[in-house]
Amino acid sequence: MQTFGLIGNPVGHSLSPVMHQAAYSHLHMDANYITLEPDISDLKKIITGAPQNGISGLNVTIPFKQDVLSYVKPNKLAKRIGAINTIDFSEKTPIGYNTDVAGSRRSFEHYGVNLSGKNSVVIGAGGAGRAMAFMLSDEGSNVSIVNRTESKSRSLSASVPNSASYGLSDLAELIQDADILVNTTSVGMGADISLVPATSLHSDLVVMDAVYRPLETRLIRDAKASGALTIDGVWMLLYQGAESFEIWTGKDAPVEIMNEAVRSQL
Repeated sequence: MQTFGLIGNPVGHSLSPVMHQAAYSHLHMDANYITLEPDISDLKKIITGAPQNGISGLNVTIPFKQDVLSYVKPNKLAKRIGAINTIDFSEKTPIGYNTDVAGSRRSFEHYGVNLSGKNSVVIGAGGAGRAMAFMLSDEGSNVSIVNRTESKSRSLSASVPNSASYGLSDLAELIQDADILVNTTSVGMGADISLVPATSLHSDLVVMDAVYRPLETRLIRDAKASGALTIDGVWMLLYQGAESFEIWTGKDAPVEIMNEAVRSQL
């Protein structure tokens, strides 16, 4: 049996196990997906010891997407972004990937959203925020990076072409001229709160929330009420997970099966 999994803290809310197990079952694979929730002090031991413990691949989530760079060899894209969310242990040296980039791009493609020439606002400068900012920039968007700690948004903006950094106090004004708005923070997870003032949302926006518990976050609900096109967090989870699955197994991911499995739990 092959073992794959998710490492982060916390991970109890994650639907990645449901999604990946559905794929293994559909394809009649002898595989299992586990969750690991270590302290930061145990991260190195778990990553370096994974192959000996029978782990073939790991997804990485908050707060370890940047920390794991020290223990694996990032591919070109992951190194450029400075964050890893997928590790493949099939080679002697573990390789780190960032499938959040493809996951976010495919989410917009699913809705037929053209990103070129658009004004995009990304809330958050963590691992998911980094992937989103680079993807939007590479697709031709002008990117405004907003973070509670503005020094983090400035640091990220320095690496992302066609971007600028801001604090949360600038958010409402930025949204007035925005075409795309993405929340990559955990704000709204399990709580009916949003960083975005509802009055700043408008019908010309496309709004994506990376949070998928609940499926309809406060941000998504407010955006719908404003007439904006909304993209819930399952799509990014789904497509980044499909990319990870294909890296680990070499098989085409059964995307529809994975999507149905996740949404059945929400």
